[in-house]
Amino acid sequence: MTDHVVTLDLDGVTDKAGLMDRCARALELPDWFGRNWDALADSLRDPSVWPEHAADKGLLVVVRNWRPYAEARPEEWAIAQEVFTEASGGGSGLTVALALGRPQP
Repeated sequence: MTDHVVTLDLDGVTDKAGLMDRCARALELPDWFGRNWDALADSLRDPSVWPEHAADKGLLVVVRNWRPYAEARPEEWAIAQEVFTEASGGGSGLTVALALGRPQP
């Protein structure tokens, strides 16, 4: 089984609202997505709202350009990491990976 890959690019994200908007867009979440931590956790654990064909293949979310957001909003980033970790551990077929890349100068 090959995972369906979604890139969650956080370039330019400076706050929780921006993170939620980027998640909604990248993950193709429904209009009723609540744009809060609980709604994000629920959506990540629910294959029925994942992008088309991801429920059958598994979902790999690759988070890119996350460091500036993590540095600007460390408390929010800690919550985001907790949400990603808990959702990934539920046996739903979700994997979230942080792209390390090269730090910006």
